[in-house]
Amino acid sequence: MATQRWESCLYSAEEERDFIKNFLGPTLQKNNMASKKLIAWDHNRDLIYQRASTLLEDPLAAKYIWGIGFHWYETWTGSTQNFENLKRVNEAFPTKQLIFTEGCVEKFAFDRINDWTLGERYGLSMINDFNAGTTTWTDWNILLDENGGPNHVGNFCFAPIHADLRTGKLLYTNSYYYIGHFSKFIKPGAKRIISSPSRSMLISTAFQNPDGSIAVVVMNNTDQKLPYQLWIKGNAAETVSQPHSISTLIIK
Repeated sequence: MATQRWESCLYSAEEERDFIKNFLGPTLQKNNMASKKLIAWDHNRDLIYQRASTLLEDPLAAKYIWGIGFHWYETWTGSTQNFENLKRVNEAFPTKQLIFTEGCVEKFAFDRINDWTLGERYGLSMINDFNAGTTTWTDWNILLDENGGPNHVGNFCFAPIHADLRTGKLLYTNSYYYIGHFSKFIKPGAKRIISSPSRSMLISTAFQNPDGSIAVVVMNNTDQKLPYQLWIKGNAAETVSQPHSISTLIIK
């Protein structure tokens, strides 16, 4: 759905549906590649339901599609992130996977490399995406240089890690550590469970790991120090969420 400076084209939902069911899907099966997981759409959340419904309401196309991929760049319109659209897709097509396939903070500037909002953008997205039913979350690029590249069309962006080629040092932005609260504590095979904050100032998600432990990720992007209790089935533990922080609580 975009014609950009980089390699891209316009591709309607009907064209993608027909290509999958008439050509791509049968070709994969014919060549013993039916086990490959086919991800459709691979664009922003704003039109994800329209695209998914066109693709998945056709049973001949849907049988080849493993999941629907999406990005977070709907904000270029001035919109906030459309997390509710993910819930609609998950509700309507619960057997298909939701996969975050790309995200980065654009318009790189070296003097913003320590900007705390970089990580908060990731935390906000990851928590809400997982709560909406997303099963996989992938950054656009883990490592870029001191200019936010290299990039053949000058689309320079932030990454969790920047290599300053002038000094030979690796620079870790706080988005690296925000991502770590998910990748370090939520293990492969974990199942998402309900996490229900009682105040809108805190957002959270929770998973039960294969070993039975529970990981609860709590994010506070306000200027307030917020005491709260982690409550499970009548048992509670007091703790505090610091201003502009993210934390993970492990229950074993």
